[in-house]
Amino acid sequence: MTSSAAATTWPPALVGTPAVAVIERALERQRLAHSLLLHGDDHDTLVAIAHAIADRLLNGPDAAARFSPEAHPDCFNLRPAGKMRLIGAEAMRELIGKVQVSPAVAPRKVAILHEADRLNLAAANIFLKTLEEPPPHTTLLLLTTRPYALLPTIRSRVLHFRFPAATTLVTSTGWPAWLDDYRAWLGRLADNVTDKRAATGHVLTLYGLLARFGKILDDATDTALAAQKEKFPAELDEDEQVALETGLANGLRARLLAEIETATRNFALPRLSASEADNPEPKVVSLSNHSRGASRSLTAAVENLEHAAGLLRLNLNESAALEEFLLTSLRLWARR
Repeated sequence: MTSSAAATTWPPALVGTPAVAVIERALERQRLAHSLLLHGDDHDTLVAIAHAIADRLLNGPDAAARFSPEAHPDCFNLRPAGKMRLIGAEAMRELIGKVQVSPAVAPRKVAILHEADRLNLAAANIFLKTLEEPPPHTTLLLLTTRPYALLPTIRSRVLHFRFPAATTLVTSTGWPAWLDDYRAWLGRLADNVTDKRAATGHVLTLYGLLARFGKILDDATDTALAAQKEKFPAELDEDEQVALETGLANGLRARLLAEIETATRNFALPRLSASEADNPEPKVVSLSNHSRGASRSLTAAVENLEHAAGLLRLNLNESAALEEFLLTSLRLWARR
C-alpha cells in the first residue's frame, strides 16, 4: 500500500523528513522491520507517527475492511496503568496473546506500546522473548520520550527512529511572555549589577516567574486534558485513564522545561558569538573571560535543568524543582 492511499497522514511538519522517507520506502518495498522504536520529545507526535505506520500496514489492498488505526481490530495498544503508571507482566502477557492469533480483517497485526519506558522489569523480560521470536505478520511499535530508560537488550533488538515534536504546545498566551521575561531576567543578571536594589529585584523576579509558571502549567494541562478526553479510547478502564491523564500532564511539563532550555541557549549563544567576533585573531585559541563565563554558565544551567527534569520524574513537586533551577541560574549568571 502506498502512502498516498493511506487515510492517516503523517504529521505535516514531518512530511519529507529523512526518518519518514526511510519508513515510506520500507513500507513500499514491504521491508519494514518487525520492531521499531519511535522516540522523541513529544508523545503525541510519536502516536501520530505510529498511527500513520499502522494505517499503511493494516489498510492495504488485501484487507477485508478499512478501519482507522484507533478502532482497527488488528491494532492493539498497551499503555501504563495504575497510580505508578507502569506496564506490568499481566498486561504484557495479554498483549502477546492477542498478537499470537491470526489477524481478523487485515493481512497483518500491529501492536503499539505507549511510553515503553514504563515497562516494569518482569514485563520487559517477557517482551524481550517476543522481540527475539516475533509473531509472524506482526509489527511492534515502541513509543517513548526516554529511550535510554529501556533495557539495553530491548534497544538492541529494535530499529530506532527519532522524531522532533510536530505539534505546538497548547497553552495560554502567558507562556511567550514568560519566556521573554525569563530572557530579560538573565540579561540583567549577566550585566553584573550588584547593588542591593538590583539584587532584590532579581529575587522578586525569580519568584514571580515561579508563580506564573505554575499557573501557566495548570492552564495548559486543563486545556489539553479537555481536548484529549474526547479522544480517549472507549475501552480504557479507570486506572488506564488516570495514567493517560498523568502522562499528558508530565509531557506538557517536560515540553515547558525543554523550551526553557532552548531559551537559555538562545540567550547565551549570541554572547559567545559576540565574544569570538571581538577577538578574531586565528592564533588566539583561548576564549575571553566574558566568553568563558557565558560558556560555563550555559553548560551549568542546562545541566541543572536536566537535573530538575530528572527529579520531576521521581515525583518532586515542579515548583520546588523550578525554584532550585532559577536560584542556581541567579548564582551562575550573576557571578560570571
